[in-house]
Amino acid sequence: MSDFPWLVVMVALPAVAAVGVALLPKGSDETAKQIALGTSLVVLLLTILATVAFDPDGPRFQLTTSVSWIPVFGVDFALGVDGIALVMLLLIAVLVPIVVGASWRDKPTGRRSMRTFFTWLLLLESAMIGVFAATDVFLFYVFFEVMLIPMYFMIGSFGGPRRQYAAMKFFVYSLVGGLVMLAAVIGLYVVSTDALGHGTFSFAQLNQISIDAGVQRLLFLGFFLAFAIKAPLVPLHTWLPDAGAEAPIGGAVLLVGVLDKVGTFGFLRYCLPLFPEASREFAPWILGLAVAGVLYAALLAMGQSDMKRLVAYTSVSHFGFIALGIFAFTTEAATGAVLYMVMHGITIALLFIVVGMLISRGGSRQVGDYGGVARFAPLLAGTFLIAGLATLSLPGTNSFVAEFLTLIGAYPVRPVYTILATVGIILAAIYVLLLYQRTMHGPARGVLLQTDPAVPTEPLSAGSGAHDGHGGTATLTAPAPAAARLKIADLDRRELVVVAPLLALIIFLGVYPQPLIDLIRPAVSATISDVGGQDGITPHTTDARPTSEQGNN
Repeated sequence: MSDFPWLVVMVALPAVAAVGVALLPKGSDETAKQIALGTSLVVLLLTILATVAFDPDGPRFQLTTSVSWIPVFGVDFALGVDGIALVMLLLIAVLVPIVVGASWRDKPTGRRSMRTFFTWLLLLESAMIGVFAATDVFLFYVFFEVMLIPMYFMIGSFGGPRRQYAAMKFFVYSLVGGLVMLAAVIGLYVVSTDALGHGTFSFAQLNQISIDAGVQRLLFLGFFLAFAIKAPLVPLHTWLPDAGAEAPIGGAVLLVGVLDKVGTFGFLRYCLPLFPEASREFAPWILGLAVAGVLYAALLAMGQSDMKRLVAYTSVSHFGFIALGIFAFTTEAATGAVLYMVMHGITIALLFIVVGMLISRGGSRQVGDYGGVARFAPLLAGTFLIAGLATLSLPGTNSFVAEFLTLIGAYPVRPVYTILATVGIILAAIYVLLLYQRTMHGPARGVLLQTDPAVPTEPLSAGSGAHDGHGGTATLTAPAPAAARLKIADLDRRELVVVAPLLALIIFLGVYPQPLIDLIRPAVSATISDVGGQDGITPHTTDARPTSEQGNN
């Protein structure tokens, strides 16, 4: 099984399917949906089989394929995965069919068809798999940039009222970061030429080169800027709330659930192993940005009235925890960070999908336009509650283990940063519970009080306590309960099928995350060894950055 070109097929299949969907005649939206769903399910099956073929205790990179691509520059079409990349491929394989199901009844905007939407979705899946599986730095850069194109069109063509602004902002930020990284990639090629006598982009060969400390700083900053924008870290985060709020729900799930993880993945795959001295030198500054992001984004989330922007800001806060775990340079913290990347992708996908279902029913993204939804849609409210509890990392949900492992691994070596970051846990509980309480409980508000002409209305007494959505009290007439049911229907069978896998993963991985930890830990241990970190938790009394002597403990 290990000789089968798993990764090549997983990259090629969605791309070929995307071409097929694009060539379908107009009016073939149903066929496009079926092809997209079938293709994504086949990719999921292939990813599961590839995981079975992967040996966590075997070589660092497995399931490898390497074909000479541009030999004059030493560029290979080289794919392979370690445990870190493999769990990200599993995340992609799980989320894409769920996104297809969640987008099944979406209506196109303007002249666009859903056939076009699913074309871009399949191309995006191919690029996402490629960026995590690439073991050639130049190939990684190609996939890194290619990802921008389908996501740009998904936001710009199928998003909200400010979709063009959000799409352009996303594209410009990412493109600028990518161009800076390209300069660093070229710098790596020059360094490899001096060190080896021939230029190479092979990660394995580059990882064996000893690079001068001054050159490391420059190259590190080139890669770091691109990854910090993609993650995003504060203050380079401003594109995400706009893109997350205006993207269609399916696009938002993949944008925040997967694409942003390319940044934190890049820290682990490239910054730490290739530039260990620079990583240690800049770590205190990066940790400061991470903690600032945890607290600042959490505070901004508390003040949002737009539900999609609120969810986007929660992700910025969570990415701060992931960066803390990576730059603490301990195996436990970094394992927790990678686990956090996967768990956050699952949790944020469910939260975005449930918010999208609520918005599709009420026609508004404003928190103040909802209230008392749980009375009419208990399944929707229950799913919303589980997604919210997982977001605040309640014990028993999948995010708890990842967050706990990150903090317990970071505290011995970075106590000050870790203590400050834990304040974000309290803030998360506040913004999640406030969002749930305001939309699901209390008196009916906003869209629930809109009159449906097809449903008889009945007087609403002044003492009923119903609000008009603007802070006042409704004193005239309002729809009867039947009208409210028309406005906020409960989850139907298709929607239950969409959310059920995410609910199951949240509970199962909250109780038993060990299979993912077993996949992740060997690769994380090798990465931390590259940067001279600690393979284990060793108490320290200071918050100073690790010295080379500490790194050898």
